[in-house]
Amino acid sequence: METLPALVVMGVAGCGKSSVGEAISRAIQGTMIEGDSYHPPENIKKMTEGHPLNDDDRAGWLARLATVLADAVASGQLPVLACSALKKSYREVLRSETPNLGFVFLKLSREVAGDRVSHRPGHFMPATLIDSQFATLESPEGETNVFTIDATLPIAEIARQAVAWWRETSATGGTLPLSAAKA
Repeated sequence: METLPALVVMGVAGCGKSSVGEAISRAIQGTMIEGDSYHPPENIKKMTEGHPLNDDDRAGWLARLATVLADAVASGQLPVLACSALKKSYREVLRSETPNLGFVFLKLSREVAGDRVSHRPGHFMPATLIDSQFATLESPEGETNVFTIDATLPIAEIARQAVAWWRETSATGGTLPLSAAKA
């Protein structure tokens, strides 16, 4: 098994990708990459209007994220990407430029996701798109280098367990800063 050079914190809208990604990134002194900030204006407009994205809408966005992630790894950073990565084919796009990529799957029920999204201020994703997120989701459970965790746990606990998993899964065991052990 080889070292996991980066993590993608993934799941449906409302699962806590950004918050968990930030917590992991702080724990390992890594670089947080917010996937939503790379959506083109057309995608944001479409979602804001209550229309789900399709594979074509996501293609350029995922290709860009794959490049950003690979560039971060190449420059010696420990990147943590918050990205829904709902389908296996989307995850494969990300893996194509960053081999041995790790995924933290924040598993959440449809009801909890809907409640969280409906109470999330200032985000372009409306709660009406939750059903489309679950319809698109292809669980990554069983794929290589995937850690699944209950997204209703406290953020600090999710981050602690994800960092511990990342360290255990990485072959060298010493590639992360010592501060990661304090997560």
